[in-house]
Amino acid sequence: MILAHKIALDPNNVQETYFRKAAGTARFAYNGALDQWQQQFDAWKADPTLPKPTEAALRRQLNALKRAAFPWMLEVTKNAPQMAIMHLGQAFKNFFAGIAEYPTFKKKGRHDSFTLTNDPFTVKGQKVHMPKLGWVRMHEPLRFIGRVVEGTVSRTADRWFLSVTVELPDPPSVRRESQAVVGVDLGVSALAIVGPKAYADALAQLRRLSKQFSRQMEVAKVRAGLQPGQPTLKGMPMPLSQNMRKTQRRMARRHARIANIRADALHQLTTDLVQRFDVMAIEDLNVAGMLKNHPLARAIADMGFGEFRRQLAYKAAQCGKTVVIVSRWYPSSKTCSACGYKMPKMPLAMREWTCPECHTHHDRDINAAINLRTVAESSVRSSSPVSA
Repeated sequence: MILAHKIALDPNNVQETYFRKAAGTARFAYNGALDQWQQQFDAWKADPTLPKPTEAALRRQLNALKRAAFPWMLEVTKNAPQMAIMHLGQAFKNFFAGIAEYPTFKKKGRHDSFTLTNDPFTVKGQKVHMPKLGWVRMHEPLRFIGRVVEGTVSRTADRWFLSVTVELPDPPSVRRESQAVVGVDLGVSALAIVGPKAYADALAQLRRLSKQFSRQMEVAKVRAGLQPGQPTLKGMPMPLSQNMRKTQRRMARRHARIANIRADALHQLTTDLVQRFDVMAIEDLNVAGMLKNHPLARAIADMGFGEFRRQLAYKAAQCGKTVVIVSRWYPSSKTCSACGYKMPKMPLAMREWTCPECHTHHDRDINAAINLRTVAESSVRSSSPVSA
């Protein structure tokens, strides 16, 4: 079993400068390899006798010329550019497998990171030793004990983090005679009750900061020779003032806090479900399609349905529990949990309804959760044995 532990770092100015250089080197290697991949693939399509681009070939190509063409790469660990190209290779594998979009070029300041393999860095207590840098302080020790696979240093807002990937032994499966089963209906109103709507609470502050940055950008356009309200030309550099950079940092910190609050709420909810129940049923929601509903898109994105399912799945695997995925076409909300009658239509605004057959009054979300639990119970009875 593979687990990752993300720990905040406390670097000094020299160490933070090294992080920025390493992240820039990784970004440069990734973008350069992506450009070469596209060129070599186009050449292969025109002449099939030429070799197809591969991740290993691109890494050898960079190693052959970096000392002469890019000597500044030697200032940071060799893992930074090499692992970036390996990540590009994995991105193309995911693309050709149909589970990811086509890789795109990385931009400075967005998802800055670099990866180290297990050999060059060592974790000891609340410190981590990195190549060509030395010991860097961490805010907490590593929680997992196992074989360290790799570590990724990344930047969120103005803070740096280390994500340590550790290989652990698989948990033993325990068979139980009776199992606690629950159905979890993922809805906007349901998750709004169990978790804080972080984005909605901070929306006013984000709007204020966004308006402030927009006003500062208009002033910068005038300084650059553009008319007020005129869009910037493609490729035109826009000098940012110190106040604009401060506003950007404040916006980034606000977004990071929102993400942390959302993640904390989801972690508490999924941990509580895994600790209390042995079998959990959730719907296979089409989140991408749901986001096309513009009146609800913000609330849906704020709930983090995909992250909820990911956390529930890996935590259930850790504890030997079972997660049952119910088809998105199953009418859990429209089916009466008492008699099985199916309503022909049920708009989203209808939060409560009464069954015309048995006259049972239902709360929409509770009724859906009961139906999902019924599906989970039937799944448990049909499968033997069930891990718990």
